Amino acid sequence: MVEAIKNAIQDIRPSLQADGGDIEFIGVDEGGKVTVRLMGACNGCPMATQTLKQGVERYLKDKVPGVTEVVNG
Repeated sequence: MVEAIKNAIQDIRPSLQADGGDIEFIGVDEGGKVTVRLMGACNGCPMATQTLKQGVERYLKDKVPGVTEVVNG
């Protein structure tokens, strides 16, 4: 599961980097909650929560079975 999450994050990184941001995988717990760190322009951006939930979380849930939530850590 960890490798699948890392691969999915690599798929979406270019979109975040194009806007001056970035994302780093921190970990995943046994319940499928994924912790990431939003960096660069994403850190503190008013739209960061929307990006995390509507973009990153939705993508990971679609691509990686067992992902239940994505949080910024």
